[in-house]
Amino acid sequence: MEGGYDRAGEPTTCFSPTIALGRHPGPGEADGLWTDYEQVLDVAATLGLDGVRFGLEWARIEPHRDRVDEHALTRYHDVLRYAASLGLRVSVTTFGASWPSWLGLEAWLLPWVAPLAVRHVRRVVDVLGGDIDGLVLFADSEALVRRGYLEGTAPPWRTRASADAQSASELIGAITNELRGDVTVGPLLITETRTIGLDVAALEDARHADLDEVYVRALVKGKGPTSAPEGLLVKHDGEWRASPGQEVLEALR
Repeated sequence: MEGGYDRAGEPTTCFSPTIALGRHPGPGEADGLWTDYEQVLDVAATLGLDGVRFGLEWARIEPHRDRVDEHALTRYHDVLRYAASLGLRVSVTTFGASWPSWLGLEAWLLPWVAPLAVRHVRRVVDVLGGDIDGLVLFADSEALVRRGYLEGTAPPWRTRASADAQSASELIGAITNELRGDVTVGPLLITETRTIGLDVAALEDARHADLDEVYVRALVKGKGPTSAPEGLLVKHDGEWRASPGQEVLEALR
């Protein structure tokens, strides 16, 4: 959603090979969310949301193996604190639809990736844990496996690879189980969640669900292969504003 990936001089993700081949566009600047977070949050705080969930991009935090971008961590830290200062509950996700290119396309099949993923989460919590209310490890692990190994619509672009899909699910489960037992990470974990679209009926249904958190996807649509179908906010003539109709806004509130 943030933009600023997969171009010369920028962090590269698992989508970089197919972006370079021209099979789909990259995110570009994606409306400049990385620099505009504060302006976006100012508007978000007026929409009736209880909080916001940030996707902390592993590729931005650790663009090369064992080389952490401290400036990126500081930027995330500043943004999380700003959101909290507006009275918003703050949660984060450590693994989304993309991952650093240096992990390779088959990251979730490789046993050596598991300790690196665990280390990454512990690093995030060590630095940012005091300013977050909750942590979701995988934004949507089921979709990550399904799209990558069964549908061929995301890296590693496989279809009907059911055995590998099972292996990837098991590796993701092993990572989750280890972190669930971590004395620092475990207490922050959020497990019962639902992500819904900008639909009045879905919003009303979610209001009565017994869940830890319900997410509206997404605050900002973004651009490129991981963009959302729509966003609550759009940028027009350099200004951020709410995009859905009044009925949706009323349901949010």
